[in-house]
Amino acid sequence: MFAVATASLLTLVHQLSGTPYISGGNSPAGTDCSGLVSFVTNAATGRPIYGERFNTGNIEGALKARGFQYGTKPGALNVGWNGGHTAATLPDGTPVSSGEGGGVKVGGGGAFQKQFTKHMYLDVAPAEAPAPEQPGVVPPPPGAPLPPPGPVVPVGVDAPLPPPPGAPLPPPPPGAPVPPGAEVPPPPPGAPLPPAPPGAEVPPPSPGAPLPPPPVAA
Repeated sequence: MFAVATASLLTLVHQLSGTPYISGGNSPAGTDCSGLVSFVTNAATGRPIYGERFNTGNIEGALKARGFQYGTKPGALNVGWNGGHTAATLPDGTPVSSGEGGGVKVGGGGAFQKQFTKHMYLDVAPAEAPAPEQPGVVPPPPGAPLPPPGPVVPVGVDAPLPPPPGAPLPPPPPGAPVPPGAEVPPPPPGAPLPPAPPGAEVPPPSPGAPLPPPPVAA
């Protein structure tokens, strides 16, 4: 089985379409029926498109050398012929011919004409389908802001694990702002109390507690 896209064969015949019928032609300038079938089968089997053409007298051996099998098959590259004419049908069902009322054309009877007494086909692998998109992943619309970057973890260092549910949060670093409504953990025993914010009411010391030192005069 040869991996060739039908689109590449269609591109070839469309490039040749409209060129004149030239008996024995072996170039993009024009060709006859067997020349066109030679070009298509060469392209399908990875051979040079021009230069290795055959005719209706030796087509059977030439197709066997290119890996064709006897008979017809849907979805394959099919070729039909008799003693004086030949044509092909591409894997997608497109017929191609030369000499059926003019030069090379996309159309005509193709490989399945009643006049043809022999047929051969070549299995062609379908083109690979694009990889499916991951489910649930939707690209952001144009102009949308990018999400904030995650924490940077040095190479070779394990990322810190989140605290278990219900565990107390660590105290914020000194000087860090406390979000409104957040519960601030008490300082450890013996640690000095933080200064009260300006205008805040300072509660009286508890009985027996030492009085704070008087402020130093400026």
